[in-house]
Amino acid sequence: MEIGDKIPEVLGVNGEGQTVRAEDFAGKPLVIYFYPKDNTPGCTAEACSIQGDLAEITAKGYEVIGISKDSPASHLKFAAKHNLHFVLLSDESTEVNQAFGVWQKKKMAGREYMGTVRTTFITDADHKVTHIITKVDTKNAGQQLLKLL
Repeated sequence: MEIGDKIPEVLGVNGEGQTVRAEDFAGKPLVIYFYPKDNTPGCTAEACSIQGDLAEITAKGYEVIGISKDSPASHLKFAAKHNLHFVLLSDESTEVNQAFGVWQKKKMAGREYMGTVRTTFITDADHKVTHIITKVDTKNAGQQLLKLL
């Protein structure tokens, strides 16, 4: 996914097991952030930072969507535990991760594996990508977003 590209129609599955589509957010600019795993230190810091600045982000008209490979049930627990008030979507098949180009080969402790590369996409109201953040500052993700919005 590059700046100027239109995001895919299917974005993932919500906590109620329903497929969420881009058209569900018709006319709204989006912040779509991909993260590796619920309840890990970096992912929790990122989600809590965004939640901390959510009122300012939504005041600018943006909807926030977090997407990971975790199950809908995992997302419900994660959102409840950290008092998150934005949409978390499950992409267990990694189809959405792949469509956005964030499902990539990663290395840790000398082993290679496929995983989600933490990336944030910002779109306009027509759901065309306007910004891509590849170096996410997990502790200050909300402020990092606000500087671009």
